[in-house]
Amino acid sequence: MRVVATGTLIFLIIGGAGVGVLALALLGSELLHFGHADVDGPISTETVAGFAGAFGFGGAIVNELLGARTPALIAGAAAGGLLAAVPTAWLASRLSRAARNMRTDPTPTRDDLVGALGLVVTPVPANGYGEVRVRLAGQPVKLSARADQPIPIGAQVFVVQALSETSVHVETY
Repeated sequence: MRVVATGTLIFLIIGGAGVGVLALALLGSELLHFGHADVDGPISTETVAGFAGAFGFGGAIVNELLGARTPALIAGAAAGGLLAAVPTAWLASRLSRAARNMRTDPTPTRDDLVGALGLVVTPVPANGYGEVRVRLAGQPVKLSARADQPIPIGAQVFVVQALSETSVHVETY
């Protein structure tokens, strides 16, 4: 059985801690923001975590390749880990910034329902509610529907008024 060198073990622990912090930063980012979005400061948590992970694992690889058992060789392994860590930290910084600043479409509101075309899936009686399926932002949405005249199942309709977030007033198309 081969024994792992102490330097390699230390580098692996550093790398594992970096990966753990990175997972927390990416999956549970709300946990790391204590009240203010810019609590990270000028360097993001993802950048530090990427640096630590690459430094640890890169150093462990170089340490094993060198068979480092002396302080000078372990310092060489640390330099190799640093060579892996700097570009990884830069890439993590760029990717996390790009993800944070990504443009997204605005969230649809009930005003976006007006004018939408749809199909009756449950008949709409004259004095009650039926159901219609419309497309909102490319997604099918099923809504309660009222109408001035009864509308049978399968009829095409358009929304003339959004009564609430989940109900509309429709007319045949």
